[in-house]
Amino acid sequence: MTTGKTIIAIMGAGGKMGCRITDNLKGLAEYDVRYVEVSEPGQKNLSDRGLSVTPQVDALRVADVVIMAVPDHLIEKISPGVAEGMRAGAMLMVLDPAAPCAGKLAKRNDCAYFAAHPCHPPIFNDEVTSEAKRDFFGGVKAKQHVVCALIQGSEANYLLGEAITRHMYAPVMESYRVTIEQMAILEPALSETMSATMVVMMKEGMDEAIRRGVPPEAAKAFLFGHLTIELAIVFGEIKAPFSDAAKKAIERAKSIIFKDDWKRIFEPEAIAQSLQDIT
Repeated sequence: MTTGKTIIAIMGAGGKMGCRITDNLKGLAEYDVRYVEVSEPGQKNLSDRGLSVTPQVDALRVADVVIMAVPDHLIEKISPGVAEGMRAGAMLMVLDPAAPCAGKLAKRNDCAYFAAHPCHPPIFNDEVTSEAKRDFFGGVKAKQHVVCALIQGSEANYLLGEAITRHMYAPVMESYRVTIEQMAILEPALSETMSATMVVMMKEGMDEAIRRGVPPEAAKAFLFGHLTIELAIVFGEIKAPFSDAAKKAIERAKSIIFKDDWKRIFEPEAIAQSLQDIT
């Protein structure tokens, strides 16, 4: 055990999310990272980075913090073995509220549990480099916010989890503390069930305009430009109202596009069903 360093075990370190976290944590002076990966492609990803794989049992035995960088639908299968192998007093971090809220995360009373999720780079930002502007996911060049939740444990556990979160999703601007239930409202309900669906509808609307004869590049340019000003107006980035014509169009279209009870997607039972589907 390395004195003065937090020992971190990353489960699924060579996977899609695991590689993002691995890239940001490897080499940091405050951490001693152990990389756990069972798939051959994942092991190659780690080898390409000059990193070696640690067997799960060895990594869990010494880890202060275990990060579950595995898909949500695998957590129910994997987490019992992970929880059993962890030492007492260690902390398990998950990257999404789905598994803990759906009851699919194996728990131990003598370990802490923490959840963290990136907000991703905001639409309105001050990025100036081309690399940062094209870092849509975040965690590479573009700054982003994060949300953190302590599922069980002490305030010291929260502070450690937040510090690791800031490093693995760096560069981070603000960290917002929420409950795990609030995190589930943010995702899937707000960010996926609602906004992702609306974005898909926007693309379908643009495709319909193109089908009706509008040149594709003109349709895309027109939509993207108007989205910028519409988002700025609605979310208060500028102090300007919609035109009277736009207000009339919005009111007329609401009853056509939306059901009156659409906000029921935020009801606990609707979120619970979504979490079950995810896991």
